Parts: sequence; structure tokens; C-alpha cells
Amino acid sequence: MLRDTGPLDFTVVARQLRPMTKTLLSLGHGYSAQGLTKRLLPKGWRVIGTSRKPEKLEALAQTGIEAILFEPGPVTEALSQATHVLASAAPSDAGDPALNMIGAELAARAAHLDWVGYLSTTGVYGDHQGGWVDESAALTPATRRGRLRVEAEAAWQAIEGLPLHIFRLAGIYGPGRGPFAKVRAGTARRIIKEGQVFSRTHVDDIAQILEASIDRPNPGAAYNVCDDDPAPPQDVIEHAAKLLGLPVPPAIDFEEAEMTPMARSFYAESKRVSNARIKDELGVDLIYPDYRAGLAALLAAED
Repeated sequence: MLRDTGPLDFTVVARQLRPMTKTLLSLGHGYSAQGLTKRLLPKGWRVIGTSRKPEKLEALAQTGIEAILFEPGPVTEALSQATHVLASAAPSDAGDPALNMIGAELAARAAHLDWVGYLSTTGVYGDHQGGWVDESAALTPATRRGRLRVEAEAAWQAIEGLPLHIFRLAGIYGPGRGPFAKVRAGTARRIIKEGQVFSRTHVDDIAQILEASIDRPNPGAAYNVCDDDPAPPQDVIEHAAKLLGLPVPPAIDFEEAEMTPMARSFYAESKRVSNARIKDELGVDLIYPDYRAGLAALLAAED
């Protein structure tokens, strides 16, 4: 005799039918996503990464992932096999490129996904004149890039049932992306704007924070991803020059500096970003708690 167990919970059924192999679909498989991949692949993960450029697929595949074009057919097929999704493609005035392509499919598959991460920016907080901000601060972007990220965050949050986690990244540096090349070439500039501070994060810390969130999911959470030491940009250039044993580039007043509109826009915001939540909630112990540790490690790796 069959026992009546009540109405069937299709959400539970969907989760029970998930594939055993953890599979990450990386939408826009760039610098930060590649850092995460280096942690996941040795643990048996399957990673599917996208690129808009066919000529990049072979190089991506050589890193151990399955590389596909950022096109509706391949991406929709990959999504059907994914347990986790990471989105890092930048939005435009037309909106978020991933949602424009597969937003409906993401909504339909929400119950099948264990974790979704969206890489945003601390630029969503706008200018705080050097003051501290945490994840509870109002989103008041001062730049077009920040505004587009706020809109993209809202669009991702609007998908019902999606296990979404938002990561607001500070300025990213790491192997191949740091001040040493410009200091060596003599093109680095110490642009001085009184009171200006930026927060930063090493790509290895981004990777470990993403993995910590995957291991301890909390859908709906937003996390600031940065180190412990917001600092004036000229201090970082000076420290890099001293590490290299090269002359410290001369100081240039912000108002007199020749800069592209894009470069100048970075100076429209000054704030110190709190990373307390990644430590308290995710148990993260930063690999590089400040730029001094990060730059020293980059130089040591070169040697």
C-alpha cells in the first residue's frame, strides 16, 4: 500500500537529479575566473569557459578547461550541464551580455544550480571622500562604469530562485598585471590627488574568496573583495620602484596630469572598502593582506 507523502516538491527533485561532477560555467573566462579555475581543476571540477574570440579558445583549452564561444547555442548547452555559474563579462548600455543571451534559460534552470557568482566592482558605492564603506552602504556610483554595474547587479538579483552571490572587486593586480612593467619602462607616474585612496585585491585572493563562497553558499549575499590596506596610488608606485632598486617616479599634480578620460574617471572616487564580511562569514585569511606583501610575492615569482 502506497503512503500519501503529500505534494511533490519539484525543487527537491531537481536538486537530487543534479550531475555528480561539479561543473562551473564561466561566462567571460577572464583574469579572475582563470584564477579560480587553478583552484578547482586539481579538485576534479569540470570548467567550461567562454570567449567572444575564436582565436582565444585554443589558449584557454590549454589551461585545462573546455573552451566555447560566447554564443547562444554553446552557452545554453553548457548551462544545461552546469552546477555552478560565474559571470564576469562587463555590462554595457545594452545591459548585461550574459543575461541578454541566456537570461530566460538561467531563470528556468535556477533550481538546478548550487551557486551563482557575479563579479561586480566597488565602484558601485561611488565617492565617499576617503571614508569607509561596507556591503550595507548605499549604491551611489559616480561613474558610468559604476552605474552600469549597479544596473547589472539588479538584473541578476531579479531572477527568482537564483542562488546568487555578488562580489564587489577592488582594483585587481597579480601576475602580469602590476606596476613593475611601467616602472621598469620609465612610464610609471605618481599622480598626486590629496586625500585619494584606493582599495586593491590580488587575483589569488579573489580566487580563494570565490572558492570559500562556493563551499559555504549564502544566496543573496554580497561581498567586498579587497585587502586590508586602502592606500594612495602614488605609494604603490613608489614601493614598486624601491623593490626594483629604481628611481622613484616624480610626483605629478592631478590637475596638471595628462590622462585619458577613462584614467581620470578612476580618480572621481575615493573610499576605503571594508573586507570584514569575507573574514567573518567565509573564514577567509588573506594571502596578501596589503600591496607590500602582494608586490613582494610578484617580484619573488619573477626570480
